[in-house]
Amino acid sequence: MPIRASETVVGVIGAGAMGSGIAQVAATAGHNVILRDVSDRAVQSGVDAIKKSLAGQVAKKKMTEARAEEILERVSKDAGVESNALRECAIVIEAIIEEIEAKRRLFRELEDTVSATCILATNTSSLSVSVIASGCARPQRVVGIHFFNPPAVLPLVEIVPGKQTSPDVANQARLLIDSWGKTTVIASDTPGFIVNRIARPFYGEAIRINEEGIADPATIDWAMKEIGGFKMGPFELMDFIGNDVNLAATTAVYEGTNRDPRYTPSATQQRLVSEGRLGKKTGAGHYDYSEGAAQPQPVKDPEIGQRIVDRILAMLVNEAADAVRQGCGSPADVDLAMTKGVNYPKGLLSWGNEIGLTHIADRINTLRAEHGDDDRYRVSPLLSEMASRGEQFHQ
Repeated sequence: MPIRASETVVGVIGAGAMGSGIAQVAATAGHNVILRDVSDRAVQSGVDAIKKSLAGQVAKKKMTEARAEEILERVSKDAGVESNALRECAIVIEAIIEEIEAKRRLFRELEDTVSATCILATNTSSLSVSVIASGCARPQRVVGIHFFNPPAVLPLVEIVPGKQTSPDVANQARLLIDSWGKTTVIASDTPGFIVNRIARPFYGEAIRINEEGIADPATIDWAMKEIGGFKMGPFELMDFIGNDVNLAATTAVYEGTNRDPRYTPSATQQRLVSEGRLGKKTGAGHYDYSEGAAQPQPVKDPEIGQRIVDRILAMLVNEAADAVRQGCGSPADVDLAMTKGVNYPKGLLSWGNEIGLTHIADRINTLRAEHGDDDRYRVSPLLSEMASRGEQFHQ
């Protein structure tokens, strides 16, 4: 039976930015929500974040104060792990630390807490759903439901069935999230799913360009926004996401692909994380966010800017093509995921069609010749085949 808002309690475990955002989305859709974390302070912090978000919508006249209060009243606080409150939930969504053993342990504990029919969902951004579910007695009820930050704003949600996920569970999960007004895509349980796998070159290639001395972060960000049309540049986006979070996603894809050299974590980002320069949340990352800090100005050279955009975009299109080749998602879902999940100005495969797949392949081959790096700069076999046949990706 489908899960309906009027009769369903949703549990959310983890009251951080993602968990509180998911709780807000569920409550806005009409569900009673149980928000759980390890302490009263952590849960209260999550509730305060929801209050602040709703207050912002009221200030922008997107909802009334009465509506905001009604939504907030649907969120119940639950601290610790001894409570039986989750037993009434039809679905529990986990949004804790991106650490696979912590998630496996939590799901094993949840099986003794929730009802036999409760769906267990993980909001992991890049870890294997199958591995997370492997410690459960009933792995068929575990599914990935990956929201993007901030959940209340970004429309995309990746539905990720694990190897043993019941088709009915995956379908129920998708119908539920669709009913919340979100845009869903089905992603295979491969490293990084669709978005976090394909987005790796947006960050990694930008860092490489900076390390090579071609341009500084401010110039690269300027080029990607002003010439490429992206909403945010790679360095400001890494600082917004958190360099620790971004590094964890890269590392998960790198390890999950048997250490494919294309995804080798950047030494620059590893250094920033080890120094505690995680981005906006710590006041420093690629940029200095302390009060009164002077911000670096970009070198607005159109020729250099175009070279930057062409290089990063070629790597992104190539990655999207390879994701399709490896069954991460359909061409339509790949393009939808990148526009709705990370606000790219165009679907990468459609963008590649516009530029010309042969031109994209030539750019990658030129980079390989210039850098002597056959592992990083290799054309996807699918892209190469389609370019040689003069074909295009169809949605």
